[in-house]
Amino acid sequence: RLEKFGHNRLDQKTQSPIIQFLLFMWNPLSWVMEAAAIVAIAVSNGGGRAPDWEDFVGIILLLLVNSIIGFIEQRNAGNAVKELMKSLAPEAKVKRNGQWKTIDASELVPGDIIGVKLGDIVPADGRLIVAQGEVSMDQAALTGESLPTTKAVGDEIFSGSTCKQGEAEAVVIGTGLNTFFGRAAKLVGGAHDEIGHLQTILAKIGNFCIIAIAIFIIAEIFVMYVGFHYEYRRGINNILVLLIGGIPIAMPTVLSVTLAIGAKQLSEHKAIVTHVTAIEELAAVTILCSDKTGTLTLNKLVIDKESIKKYSDIESDGIIYHAAIASRIDHPDAIDACVMSTYGDKNKIREGIEELNFKPFNPTDKRTEITYKQTKDGSVHRISKGMSHAILDLCTRDKTDEQIKQLNTDVDEFAKRGLRALAVAIEDVSDGQKDGKGNGFKLIGLLPIFDPPRDDTKETIERALQLGVKVKMLTGDQLAIAKETGRRLGMGDNMFEAKTLKEGPPADCGYKDIDDLILHADGFAGVYPEHKYEIVERLQKMGHLIGMTGDGVNDAPALSKANVGVAVADASDAARSAADIVLTKPGLSVIIEAILGSRQIFQRMRNYAIYTCSITIRVLLGFSVLIFAFRFDFPSFMVLILAILNDGTILTISKDRVKPSQYPNSWHLSEIFTYAIVYGTYLAASTVIFFTVIVKTTFFQDKFGVQQFQYHHHSHAFPGWNNPILNSIIYLQVSTISQALIFITRSHSFFFRERPSILLVIAFITAQLIATFIAVYAKWSFTQIHGCGWTWAGIVWVWNLIWFFPLDLLKFSLRAYFDRQQKEAVEETLGKEPSTDNQRLRRQTTVLSMSGPPSRLSRMMSADPKSSRRGTFAEIAARYYAPHTRHLSTSHRFRNFAGVLNNATNTPPSFAIDAPELQRFSLVQAHHASKLLNAKNDITTTGV
Repeated sequence: RLEKFGHNRLDQKTQSPIIQFLLFMWNPLSWVMEAAAIVAIAVSNGGGRAPDWEDFVGIILLLLVNSIIGFIEQRNAGNAVKELMKSLAPEAKVKRNGQWKTIDASELVPGDIIGVKLGDIVPADGRLIVAQGEVSMDQAALTGESLPTTKAVGDEIFSGSTCKQGEAEAVVIGTGLNTFFGRAAKLVGGAHDEIGHLQTILAKIGNFCIIAIAIFIIAEIFVMYVGFHYEYRRGINNILVLLIGGIPIAMPTVLSVTLAIGAKQLSEHKAIVTHVTAIEELAAVTILCSDKTGTLTLNKLVIDKESIKKYSDIESDGIIYHAAIASRIDHPDAIDACVMSTYGDKNKIREGIEELNFKPFNPTDKRTEITYKQTKDGSVHRISKGMSHAILDLCTRDKTDEQIKQLNTDVDEFAKRGLRALAVAIEDVSDGQKDGKGNGFKLIGLLPIFDPPRDDTKETIERALQLGVKVKMLTGDQLAIAKETGRRLGMGDNMFEAKTLKEGPPADCGYKDIDDLILHADGFAGVYPEHKYEIVERLQKMGHLIGMTGDGVNDAPALSKANVGVAVADASDAARSAADIVLTKPGLSVIIEAILGSRQIFQRMRNYAIYTCSITIRVLLGFSVLIFAFRFDFPSFMVLILAILNDGTILTISKDRVKPSQYPNSWHLSEIFTYAIVYGTYLAASTVIFFTVIVKTTFFQDKFGVQQFQYHHHSHAFPGWNNPILNSIIYLQVSTISQALIFITRSHSFFFRERPSILLVIAFITAQLIATFIAVYAKWSFTQIHGCGWTWAGIVWVWNLIWFFPLDLLKFSLRAYFDRQQKEAVEETLGKEPSTDNQRLRRQTTVLSMSGPPSRLSRMMSADPKSSRRGTFAEIAARYYAPHTRHLSTSHRFRNFAGVLNNATNTPPSFAIDAPELQRFSLVQAHHASKLLNAKNDITTTGV
C-alpha cells in the first residue's frame, strides 16, 4: 500500500541553489551596483576613451564575492537546523496487526487505524469508527470556521485539523496529496511569504542610503558640470565613486547570514527556530506569558497521601482507588498517571469491572468520568474526578452548606501549601445502562496533588526581570494555587481570576481599567484559551512585544497570536504547529538563554547597520567635499578595492563576540541614522582635514621631509589636486579609519574593554596589511595609483590613531542623549511617582520592560505606517529584501490555511469549504480503502 499510494506527506518545493545564489544579487542595493557596472561599461564610453573595464570587472567581482560568501554560510547554517528539525517530524498512533504503535506520520497508508486524542493534529484524512465522549475538531486552519466541529462515528476527519475534545479512532481514507489539505495545498502552490519586519527594516536602511547617494550625485552633477565644466568622462568617474562607495552592498548578505548562523547557535541551546524572523522579535520581547505546568514547574505530579481529605466513610486508599478507576489506563495524561502510580499496579485497577463508557478530560468540563459494571453482581456505577469546583457543581447527593464550606476551606489550605485539589465523586446507576440516570453524585474526597517548581525557575525569573522581561503566569489552576506558586518563584502574587477580564478590575485594586490591570498583574488564574488570547492581544495593543510559552492544544491560539510563540519540550502537535520556536529541553531557563542569544544576534545586526550607514555618509560627504573644495578626483577603482576588503572583514560580524543588551531590543532607525550621520561626518572630517593639511600647509614636509604636492592649473585631464601618490595616501587613510569604526560600533563601553572575536581581528589586520602594501608599493597606471612609501604610511596610521580614540567619546555622548530622551519619555508615559512599595516594584519592572532604545515608546505612540504613502513605498521595496534564510523552515506550516487559500483563488473573504467538497475530496483513496475494509470481516489491518 505504501508503494501504491505513496508517503503521507506533501512534496515540498525546495528552492534551487542557483536561485538562492542569484537572490543575493536581487535587491535594490544590488541594483544600484549593477547600474554602476552598466555606467562603467557603457555610459562612461565617451570622450574618445575606452569603456571602464577595470571598474566593470571590479563591480561584478564585488557582487560575486558577497553572493558566494552569503550563499555558503547560509547553506551550512540552514542544513544544520534542518537536521534538528527532523526530530520534530509528526508522529501517528496506529493500530497494525492488532497492536498499537507509534510511527512516523509519513508512513500512514489508506486502511490504517489511527488514534487521536486531545491536542493531536490529525495526521491523515479518515473516517471515525470509534468515538469516546464528545469528539470535536478544530478545522479553522482548513476551512476558516471559527468554532470546532462535533464529529460522530461515520463522520470524516481531515488532515491538519486539531482534536479539541474527546478521543477517537479512525480508518485512514486519504494520505498525502489526496487529502483535502494536500489538494488545497496543491491548488495554492505552497506557502505565501509575507513581508517580515526585518525586510521592512532592510528596505528603510537601503532607502536611506539610496536617497543619500541620489542627493549627493545630483549635487555633484550640478557642481561638476555646471560650475566646474568637467569633461563628461571625468564627471562619470566621480559619480561611480559615490555609487560604489556609498552602497552597503554587503548588508543583505551580512544580515541574512547573521540570522542563519544565529538560528544554528540557538539550536545548540536547545531552541529550534521554525520562523527565522522570530529571532529578531525574540530580542525585543518585553513580556513573557508562561503557562505554569511543565514550564515553571516539573510537571511531575505526586499525591500527598497524609493530607487527603475525606467527606464520606470511604478511607484514603479507597478514594485513591476510585480516582484510579476514573483514569485513562492507556495513554494517560499527567494527573491520571499520578493517580495510578500512587495506587500501584495499573493492571489491577480494572480487575473485576467492565468499562461501559469513559469521558476523558477536556478543558471545558475539567473532569473525567467513567461508567462501569461490577462483574461480580452486575451493578453499574459512575465515578468522576476533576477540578474541585467542577465536581462540586456536579454533586447533588448529601451536599450541604457545611460540606461546601469545608471543601472550600480544604482547597484554600491546599493552595497555601502549593497543592492542587483533585475532587472525587461517585454515584450508582440503578437501571444498569451506561447512559442511565444515576442517583446523584456524592463527594467522597479531595486528593492533594503537588507539582513542584523546577529548581532553576526562581533564579530564571529573577534573571528575566534583570533583563527587562516581565514574566506573567497564565494558568488554568485556581487563584490561590497560582498565588502560592508565584510567591514560591519570586514572581509576585498580584494575580487575578480570569473573570476580571470581563467584569473589570476589582473596586479596591487601584487599577483604572482592564489594560492597566493586565499590564501590572503578575498573572491570571482559571484561564481558558480565549483568555490567553485576549491577554496577549491587549498587551500587544499597548505596544509590548509578547512571548508566549505553552505545550497544550489550549495554548495554540495564544501561541499563534503572540509575537513569538514558544512550544516547550514535549509540547503537543498543535502547540508546535502554532509556535515560532520549539524547545527540546524543559524549563524556563532555556527560554532565557534563547532571549540572550537572540539579543546577541540583534546586537550584531544593529552594530552592522550603524557601521554601514556611517560608511555611506563618510564616503558621500568626504569625497564630495574634496571635489567641491579641491577638485580632487579619487579613482573609482580604488573605491572598489576599499569595498572588497571591507566586505571581507565585515562578514565576520555574523560570528562576532558581543554582549547581549540588558534591555529588550528594538530597531530605532532615527537613532541608527543619527549615529551614522555623526560618525560619518566625523570620519569625513578626518579625511578632509588631513587632505587640507597635506596640500595647504607644509607641516608634514617640515616634520618628516616628505614631498609637497602641487595644484595642476593647466592639466587638461586632471585640473586640480590630483596626484597618483596623493591618491594612495587618501586611499590608505580612508581604508584604515573606516574599518576601525567597527570596533566602536560593536562595543557598549570603551572599545578595548570588550574583546572582539579572533576572526574579526584577523580579518581587520589582514585587510589593512593588504591596504597598506597597496598604498606603499602599488604602481597602477590604469587607476592613477603610485606607491607613497612607508613614511607617508606611518603618517597616515598615526593620524588615524589620533582621530580614532575620540570616537568612543562621541559614542558616549550620543548614548547619554538617547538615554535621557528615553527616561523622559518613560516618566511622561508612567505619570506620577508611586507612593507604595508595591507600586514602586511594579513601576521598576515596567521601566525595565520599556527601557532601551526609544523605539519602544515611539512604536507605542506612532500611527500605523501603512496609512501613509511612505509606508506603502517601504512595503513595496521590502519585498525585494526577502530573507535568504526562509529555507531554514523545513516544511510549510499553514497557520491560516483558509486565508492563504482565499488569496490564491481570489475568492471572497467569506470563503468556506462546502459540504460536498469535503465529501468528495479524496474519492480515489477512499475507494481503495473501502475495498481493503470490505475484504475483512472486522476492522483490522495488516502491516505496510
